Amino acid sequence: MTTDTCSAWDPTNCTGTEGCPPRCPRFIDKRGDPVLVEPYSASRFEDLVSMYVDYPQRHRSMGIPPATRARIEDWLERLLERGFTVVAVHGGRVIGHAAYSPRSSLEPQFVVFVDPAFHDRGIGSELCRHVIAVAADAGHEALVLDVDAANERAVHVYRRMGFETVERNGNDLRMRLPFDEPIVETVQLPPAERPT
Repeated sequence: MTTDTCSAWDPTNCTGTEGCPPRCPRFIDKRGDPVLVEPYSASRFEDLVSMYVDYPQRHRSMGIPPATRARIEDWLERLLERGFTVVAVHGGRVIGHAAYSPRSSLEPQFVVFVDPAFHDRGIGSELCRHVIAVAADAGHEALVLDVDAANERAVHVYRRMGFETVERNGNDLRMRLPFDEPIVETVQLPPAERPT
């Protein structure tokens, strides 16, 4: 674990302020590296596309992310237009992406992807927590997602977040997280008040 992380990045004693977003954007990953989770801005579009252009086929699921640059751009533009998106940034580079869409739905669809070079560092889980916190704060009732049951890593993360399987169609699972689950309150607490 890295021990030379700037103390300004250590959110453990933070109690938050009225101006804070629903979840603190500062996060220390499992390697001790600082990661910033920020709402998407147009200046990050090319970085986000770049993360997906070289995304390994074995990490694509159910047709997403799409495989060509043109399709990636189209998919992201639709998602950004209709939904809410956050990106995880490390060293100035986009390394993760999570979103829900459409904003108009009481139970929008949820997606999350992390650059495979940054897997197993807790970044996907943190992105999940951000989207849960923001969606609950925006008045949605639940998040739903579709996942290939063979994607055990993702299914494990979703279950740990509180998602439950509500439908199975072949190897495809539909999972749902209602916002009356305890995790919703927990993800919105300032870091110092979260249970360990």
